[in-house]
Amino acid sequence: MTPTRRKRAAKLPPTPRAPKFARAVYALVRDVPRGKVVTYGQVAAILGHPRAARAVGTALSNLPRPMARLVPWQRVINAAGRISIRGDIQRPDLQRQLLEIEGVAFRRDAVDLKRYRWQGPKRERRVKTKVEL
Repeated sequence: MTPTRRKRAAKLPPTPRAPKFARAVYALVRDVPRGKVVTYGQVAAILGHPRAARAVGTALSNLPRPMARLVPWQRVINAAGRISIRGDIQRPDLQRQLLEIEGVAFRRDAVDLKRYRWQGPKRERRVKTKVEL
């Protein structure tokens, strides 16, 4: 008889780690309370990069699917209080539905930022990156 061998668990290839800025975006967006929204530019400014609104959008569009349940991406909208249309046709409708479930009201396809905008944390969360944005 041959000795039984333990089967080794199949090693999964390592998942690429999100860039430091993206991880900071995800952490900040997780702090946005239910029923409140924040703008892309506001997130960028809180992270110490006031001109990086597009980088915030890119980070959220690249949000790994398993993290989508942990990071309330739907709470980030554009400076006009509207949902930014991306390449995905269904995502804006889903974003609006998720916000409405949280109690955020839309008027003519826009959110009243005076009423629903999150004021943010008490202080800026500066993120140092290798390449300044």
